[in-house]
Amino acid sequence: MKKLITLFCVIGLFSCQEEVFLELETIEPVPVIEGVWTDSGTLNFVKITKSKDFYDTEPNEVIEDAVVVIRNLSTGLNIPFRFSNQANRYFPFFHVGGTIGDKYQLSVIWNDNEYVSEGILLEPPVLDSIIYEFKEERIFREEGYYLTLYGKIPFTENNNYRVRVIKNDTLMNNRNDYLLFDDTFGTSILDNGFELTGFPFKANDRIRLELYRLNKDAFDYINQLVSLLFNDGGLFSPPPQNPQSNIRKVNGEQEAIGYFMVSPVLSETVTIEPD
Repeated sequence: MKKLITLFCVIGLFSCQEEVFLELETIEPVPVIEGVWTDSGTLNFVKITKSKDFYDTEPNEVIEDAVVVIRNLSTGLNIPFRFSNQANRYFPFFHVGGTIGDKYQLSVIWNDNEYVSEGILLEPPVLDSIIYEFKEERIFREEGYYLTLYGKIPFTENNNYRVRVIKNDTLMNNRNDYLLFDDTFGTSILDNGFELTGFPFKANDRIRLELYRLNKDAFDYINQLVSLLFNDGGLFSPPPQNPQSNIRKVNGEQEAIGYFMVSPVLSETVTIEPD
């Protein structure tokens, strides 16, 4: 009888499970600003939306009537942006790019609030070559072609990098596709060959790689964003919270969140040719 009672208790522990949703604080929507400024005019944009609650599955509302300007603080040049209804974001009027070594400031004015953020367009690393190799399926590795980057990082500071992967004209943008690295383990990562281990490709795939060198605050924001994307809300996960924004309010009462990324970009395209 004692064994039966113990068995029923154990079964009870495993059968009384229910999904629990954390009661998160609800706040009024605030502007979410995503700004990208590089030395390539075709990649530069500013996207502004309204925030939403953590469990809200509806798309973010787009803000279309902001005044957006990027200022070159090194030369005094103002670069106005215009809103594109087709892309739901703001683009510079003449698709201009930044200059290596100059400092830039993003200014967004909306509803009597003004937000700014700054960054320096750092010198890019060296990207010498990209090779690919077919590898058989193994535990924790899919069969496919894998890319390896070779180059050099000649800098002793501000070594914060992101690699974006665009496969067949589609940005790989799932949470596992954010590829970030710094100089925690030195700066020889490109000298020795940096293999994109999580990205198996097939024959005839066309891949464009973009290598960015970020300011530390933008790098930290994206790092925290990735951690948030992997937060499953489980018992041992911390309560979800917004990444630390590098955008600050200078006028008005309403705060904003988001980030402004200033970076050079190195872009190379590879087509996988079957053996």
